[in-house]
Amino acid sequence: MGQTTRQIVLKRFIDGAPSPNDFEIVERTLPDLQEGEFLVRNILVSVDPGTRARLSGKPSYIPPLRLGDLVGAFSIGEIVESRHPKFAAGDLVALAEGWSEHLISKGRGFIRRITDRRLPLSAWLGVLGVSGMTAWFGLHRVAGIREGQTVVVTSAAGAVGSAAGQIARLNGCRVIGVAGGPDKCGWLTGAARFDAAIDYKAETDLEAAVRSAAPDGVDILFDNVGNHMIDRVIPSMNPNGVIVVSGQVAAYNTDDAPGLMNTRAFITHRLKMQGLVVFDDLPQWSEAERRMADHVAAGEIAWRDEITDGLESVPEAFAGLFRGENRGRRLARLAPDPFEAEMA
Repeated sequence: MGQTTRQIVLKRFIDGAPSPNDFEIVERTLPDLQEGEFLVRNILVSVDPGTRARLSGKPSYIPPLRLGDLVGAFSIGEIVESRHPKFAAGDLVALAEGWSEHLISKGRGFIRRITDRRLPLSAWLGVLGVSGMTAWFGLHRVAGIREGQTVVVTSAAGAVGSAAGQIARLNGCRVIGVAGGPDKCGWLTGAARFDAAIDYKAETDLEAAVRSAAPDGVDILFDNVGNHMIDRVIPSMNPNGVIVVSGQVAAYNTDDAPGLMNTRAFITHRLKMQGLVVFDDLPQWSEAERRMADHVAAGEIAWRDEITDGLESVPEAFAGLFRGENRGRRLARLAPDPFEAEMA
């Protein structure tokens, strides 16, 4: 008899801002474990704004979910049973399956074995996970970051943005974050050690605020918001500047996202704009993870977690992301960390 588990599935396609009522918790029996598979008990699951792209029933860069499908998410879990030659019971793994208390995996696709326990498990769903790697490769591969540059990061208090700004700082750059509210901006210039922070909610002229914060111009814009924000920064971009399109959180809940207006600067200033899907960089993750882990362990990169308890907390935590309520990486704890239990 297979393992009984609870999962969050898509109850209705989402039009506009997400609501907890768009999801449903169901109980399902997983199939019996086959050769080449292992059973995972999830410890932490991620609550990411990027999940929104799959919930409208419309094509995105990855296929949309159908009604009744398990909602995809990143998670960290402990293997409790294995019939796979490369994974054993007791291994801790990060994988991309979904909002579920238990999962069966074939060990394919995105999966990382976690062996460095200097840091809390939550770090592997943030600064050492997809968020941190998006920041790392967006700056190093796409932007070609160099010492002495000025970098503007939007949605800078989020998991990706805060990692990007701190990586830029460690590379000798001047870093300006754009975020909403004094709490977020204070954290950026305090714990995260950004050089400056712009509270977009308090600014009537965001374009002027960027010019004031970056009087020598902007070399790299690392954008997580969308075209309206990009348009406000383009007038401050230096010649040969690079715009990294990491996310478009402002466009996830609408089919009518604004276009870019200040496109003439792409010619006059020889600007480059490029997006990234971080899984293209998987072959290089191990080295980037190691270097990021060293920075975090040395106290050179700060991060904030918001961890709720139980599968029931996930839908509301997800909806709150789009109301701007989060003050860090949102996760839900579904089971205790076995390492912490052993150390207690």
